[in-house]
Amino acid sequence: MNNESLQQGTLYIVGTPIGNLEDITLRAIRILQSVNLIAAEDTRHTAKLLHHFQITTPQISYHHHNRIARQTELLNYLEEGQTIALVTDAGMPGISDPGYDLIYACIIANIPIIPIPGPTAAITALAVSGLSSDRFVFEGFLPVKGKQRRDRLHQLMTETRTIIVYEAPHRLLKTLTDFKDIIDDDRPITVAREITKRYEEFWRGTLNNAILYYQNSQQIKGEFTLIIAGCSQPHSLELTTEELKGELQQLLNQGMTRSQASRKLAEITPFSRRQIYNLSLDN
Repeated sequence: MNNESLQQGTLYIVGTPIGNLEDITLRAIRILQSVNLIAAEDTRHTAKLLHHFQITTPQISYHHHNRIARQTELLNYLEEGQTIALVTDAGMPGISDPGYDLIYACIIANIPIIPIPGPTAAITALAVSGLSSDRFVFEGFLPVKGKQRRDRLHQLMTETRTIIVYEAPHRLLKTLTDFKDIIDDDRPITVAREITKRYEEFWRGTLNNAILYYQNSQQIKGEFTLIIAGCSQPHSLELTTEELKGELQQLLNQGMTRSQASRKLAEITPFSRRQIYNLSLDN
């Protein structure tokens, strides 16, 4: 549909550039120019985008800390027939940001919602990762610490689909290390940094080599998207740690080295080669 008229009382979900301002669509510019109000995650950040394209539509803040109180206000505007564009700092609203809450509230209130597609870091990074894109799972930001984080990582240990994760620079090395320890140090990964921006970088290798690279790199800056290969083989054996030790000992008794036994068991159990090797040191 070209040059469609705005629908009264409608929430427009507008994708904005994740870095390079030229990635905005003509439709997004027209919608931002035409709506009554723009609900922005950070009005100062969005003001730069609006100024660049000479858009004078007024803004209102909508972010994690004010989302509950602001929802009522925005729903009232929409029910009065006003049009609102929801934008995030970068990419599509609702993807790992509080836009989801407003979208869901509008669905419950039977308020029309129209998406205006734009770029997302997850799909952009996946497309050039060199890893399988036929089936993938988006995990957003992992829990920062504690049992929730460990549980999530263990769930991903046997995930056969390509895994997409967002991460902040100050947690990058910890997340890479956690994946290596729990999943497998040889698992292929693509680390995307500052996508579409001046210092854009795509690093490809294994989890172990990624840690070595970023330990000695001055480039832990900006936002990161991690694309991690899924488990190559479904695990057929569900063993307790004690049962695994028994299987390990049998292979060692047959003359296998610790490394050989660890690799073999890692192919048929949910445990990583590193975890199994560490258990072999206790035998």
